Amino acid sequence: MNTKAKYSLLEAKPKLESYCAYQERCAQDINKKLTEWLIFGEDRDILIADLITNNFLNEERFATAYASGKLRIKHWGKNKIIAHLKAKRISAYSINKAIKSIDVDDYENIIFVVAKKKWADIKGKDKWDKLAKLNRFLYGRGFESDLIKKTIQSITKTNA
Repeated sequence: MNTKAKYSLLEAKPKLESYCAYQERCAQDINKKLTEWLIFGEDRDILIADLITNNFLNEERFATAYASGKLRIKHWGKNKIIAHLKAKRISAYSINKAIKSIDVDDYENIIFVVAKKKWADIKGKDKWDKLAKLNRFLYGRGFESDLIKKTIQSITKTNA
């Protein structure tokens, strides 16, 4: 088995900087890339420290960008965003900061739009079946149960 690193320390540095400049990354993403390149030990630590020092790698910035993107593009709720950030080993401080950066009005508007669209697509035996399916869908998207309840009540009033 070949255990020689794909790149030297000097070759890996600009490649990692380019990788981080293209899109926000977290330390886990960098570690995965370094493992692919068979870079371990002290060289790995040096590269990660350099990325942090030169502000290519910033956990708070990553968490905020991740939360914003997943909300706007994928229409995920806060619970799902938090779970995925935890899976990426982001600190609780950075996660809280990212969640607080989400605009409440935008968040409530997104769940309403997503729920209204899904409500129109749901096929169910009766109204209660459709409500249960919508509730499960929104919960699976990571929205909070009190917000789901409020949204469903709003939708059923407008479609009554």
